Amino acid sequence: MGELAAIGAVAGAYAERLPVFHLTGMPNRSAQADRALVHHTLGNGEFGLFKGMADAVTAASAIITPANAVAETERLIAAALYDRRPVYLAFPSDVVDKPVMASSDPLPRPASDRGALTAAADAVAQALNTASTACALPGLLSDRLGVTAAVMQLIERAELPFATMFADKSVIDEDHPNYIGMYDGRLMDEGVRAFVESADVVMLIGTLQTDFNTGAFTARLDPARTIDIGLHHTRVGATVFQDVEMADILMEVIERRLQKHAPASIPLGAPPSLDCTTDAAITADQLYPRWIDFIAPDDIVIAETGTCSMGLAFGRLPRGARFYNQTLWGAIGWATPAALGAAVAEPGRRLLLITGEGSHQLTAQEICQFHRLGLKPIIFVLNNTGYLIERLLCKDPETAYNDVAPWNYAELPHALGCEGWFTARVTTLGELDAALHTASQVDSAAYVEVVTAAYESPPLARKLHDSVKTLYHLP
Repeated sequence: MGELAAIGAVAGAYAERLPVFHLTGMPNRSAQADRALVHHTLGNGEFGLFKGMADAVTAASAIITPANAVAETERLIAAALYDRRPVYLAFPSDVVDKPVMASSDPLPRPASDRGALTAAADAVAQALNTASTACALPGLLSDRLGVTAAVMQLIERAELPFATMFADKSVIDEDHPNYIGMYDGRLMDEGVRAFVESADVVMLIGTLQTDFNTGAFTARLDPARTIDIGLHHTRVGATVFQDVEMADILMEVIERRLQKHAPASIPLGAPPSLDCTTDAAITADQLYPRWIDFIAPDDIVIAETGTCSMGLAFGRLPRGARFYNQTLWGAIGWATPAALGAAVAEPGRRLLLITGEGSHQLTAQEICQFHRLGLKPIIFVLNNTGYLIERLLCKDPETAYNDVAPWNYAELPHALGCEGWFTARVTTLGELDAALHTASQVDSAAYVEVVTAAYESPPLARKLHDSVKTLYHLP
């Protein structure tokens, strides 16, 4: 059943605040009225069940008829754009070629309440201007809404230092002089944590305080010293201003006189030392810095949830590079088809997919679509013989369900019809460096299997593992 197969992706779009339109077909109205037992149903004559299932993961839904087509379509478009979440439209098969029975005026853009907007902007400006130290945490929702240019303008007007949380990586260029690094609570980057949490004012702009964003809820942001700019409201300390649109409040604050803030003074750690021993095994401490160095300006980087994204998140990206990871929903296997979508959307940009082999096995068939569409991704499959993030967060890491079937990954593109691709399987640092060099030079897609020991993991993953050990009193 196609629409139920898609419901996991729709739920992910709901969690990640993406206005996806889920369109599905239904049996004709006569079959529904007769409660006919037709295929792709539960065999009970109930045809509204699937809409009911979709209701839980959409902002609005409708079954379309000629009479309601315009009104319901307009309503669902408005709901999707206002809530930044999916909507569901079902079309009985005998309706799709019928003329609609009404017309409609264009949808108005959501508007702020003028009084609330002015009061909110005044409160934000006052909080920033009376603070000795301040910083911003620009978030994913500002990117979803397409207002990151205004966020950047506000940061530069007030000369605010800014950090990003895990899900928000690269919403603002990380080569900007005001960028101070990733804020992940008490798990990583102590200098960034100390500065953010000691600031007189911290301004969140479309940031969600989820478990991964807050370093497993170790972040300590005092609500009394926090400005939180959301999609449709703004909170300054304990005061909430409703019906205030994010785009409007940003422009209102920018127009006010703002105090310039001093730059953050956070010592940068020494860059990692790269081992050039050609026959040395590939370790996490050597792998992730190499991947960060491989990323070029304007690259699109799709990182699978788990150790791959955790290892890459704390490396600084060059100008224009974008990093995507499904931090909140975290659907295993998300990255491979997401990379395909990103490559189709922006075929002129270089695309890097970095995924673990366990996740890749769920959706690996999608790599044939890159070739069919003439796309040239660079794909790295990290093979550590199982679900490493699950091993690290599990009481019994060696339990059988953390194992995966062994595949010959480097042979997979050829088996799926991807002719002319550069493929490699690397097990040493020398082989890895050679593959990275070739992948950056060839005029074709590249697919590299990177083999490490089972428990090679980046620092954040190790810290999460230590947290689990403490929680369960494990040795």
